[in-house]
Amino acid sequence: MKFDSLEEGVTFYRKYAKVCGSTTRMSSVKKRSSDGVILFKYCTCSKEGFKETPKVAP
Repeated sequence: MKFDSLEEGVTFYRKYAKVCGSTTRMSSVKKRSSDGVILFKYCTCSKEGFKETPKVAP
C-alpha cells in the first residue's frame, strides 16, 4: 500500500492491528543519505521477531 504521508500509514496500521487484537511497533527505517528524508519505514506486529537494539560503535 502507498500512503500520502508517514502519519497516515502508521495510523492505518495501528487501527488495523487493534481490530485484529494486536499492536504494532516501528522497525527499520530507510533515509535518503543526501537530505535525511525518510523513504520507507517498516511497521510490524509487536509479536513478530525481536526488537532491534541500537548498534554501538566500538
